[in-house]
Amino acid sequence: MSKPEDRIVAYTSAQRAAWKALNTGWLAEGGFALEAKDHLTLDDPEGQILSNGGHIFFAERDGTPVGCCGLIAMSDGGFEVTKMTVRPEARGGGLALRLLEACEAAARVAGAHRLYLETSSTLGAALGLYARFGFVDLPPQPTPYARADVWMEKRL
Repeated sequence: MSKPEDRIVAYTSAQRAAWKALNTGWLAEGGFALEAKDHLTLDDPEGQILSNGGHIFFAERDGTPVGCCGLIAMSDGGFEVTKMTVRPEARGGGLALRLLEACEAAARVAGAHRLYLETSSTLGAALGLYARFGFVDLPPQPTPYARADVWMEKRL
């Protein structure tokens, strides 16, 4: 049996359904409801993320999307890391780290001074990854998400 080919690629409109499916999957897995902001971002990634200077990356295994992550341009010149997930069967191989690396590289090219994220304290594996990647805790911030109770940033 050959080793699967994993790669990180930039979003194309052909991946729109995968973007929505991957994200609704992790939200359901975590026991989270789809909120108004989720619907906006998942139903219109081009308008909500890309057209505003953001980015979306996919982790692919043998050409099939198994993970994704978005970067939303913020008014302060930073980027918010959003909608990051890797399907359960593809976890443990470093794809989430590679998605974060792609996000950081894109943010640096854009001249951003920080990456920011909002998450839930129930997502222990994600919190550990973010901390290892250099994110530090922030005090509570305004958020559109009921599930968000952890705020973090990484200065670039």
